Amino acid sequence: MRVLELDANLLDEFSDALWLEDGLSRNTLDSYRNDLRLFSEWLRKRGENDRILTDATHSDLLEFLASRVSDKVKASTTSRELSSLKRFYRFLLRQGKIAIDPSLNIETPKLMRSLPESLTENEVELLLSAPDIQQSLGLRDRAMLEVLYASGLRVSELINLKYSQVGLDAGVLRIMGKGRKERLAPIGEESLEWLNRYTKESRPSLLNGIVTDTIFVTARGAAMTRQAFWYLIKRYALMIGVTKKLSPHTLRHAFATHLLNNGADLRVVQMLLGHADISTTQIYTHIARERLKQLHAKHHPRG
Repeated sequence: MRVLELDANLLDEFSDALWLEDGLSRNTLDSYRNDLRLFSEWLRKRGENDRILTDATHSDLLEFLASRVSDKVKASTTSRELSSLKRFYRFLLRQGKIAIDPSLNIETPKLMRSLPESLTENEVELLLSAPDIQQSLGLRDRAMLEVLYASGLRVSELINLKYSQVGLDAGVLRIMGKGRKERLAPIGEESLEWLNRYTKESRPSLLNGIVTDTIFVTARGAAMTRQAFWYLIKRYALMIGVTKKLSPHTLRHAFATHLLNNGADLRVVQMLLGHADISTTQIYTHIARERLKQLHAKHHPRG
């Protein structure tokens, strides 16, 4: 169908522009495409099969969003879809493919931000000590958990970590984060010791002659995956009796929360996490504030 081809071409141009301008990951680009493809299909299902994305009006966007709400789609999903539409139509306007941006004056609803589940400092200590370090895989897991908690890396950054990114003398990691933005992440002496121990005692037997610069590898010498590491965290959490709802970023959340609890400046935490916008980091101040309230209630005479 000619309409499908035209919309597909527009999405290709848009994706290429996002990649060139912001260096966005494949997953992020796919998310944009899926949101816009959904709107494109919605336009055609209205019985106007000859309409393409450039034909959409302000009313179309409002009706589409209303249909998503009536379908009981999560508010966070609808908000993301609107964000995709806004960016897409700003791109089309800039390219001269449309005369009026149909997404103008459609406000993104303010969402209640859910607080990420975090671990206490004691729970983190228990989690770090859970792997059996007498085993090659256990020593690898201990090193991964130590580096993750000490540096606040994203899981994707951890599993893709290369030795070329490790500054042994300075005790820092050179991380290429979202949007191809580089940052330095300190890892501290203790996690560095575990990393060195894993490198000398465990990694050679796991590789069994395979040559790779990737630090953390599986029993077959391949790079770790997000799913495999997520399984490890859940398994070790169960071993120590943690029943909280955890995520692959649990130790990243703990890293940020514990820094703030111990007096770190929000801007420093933002820089360490690699957040482009400090509003993303501010969510951790709520967690720290809740912790302070609990301490006050427990220990203050008027708590």
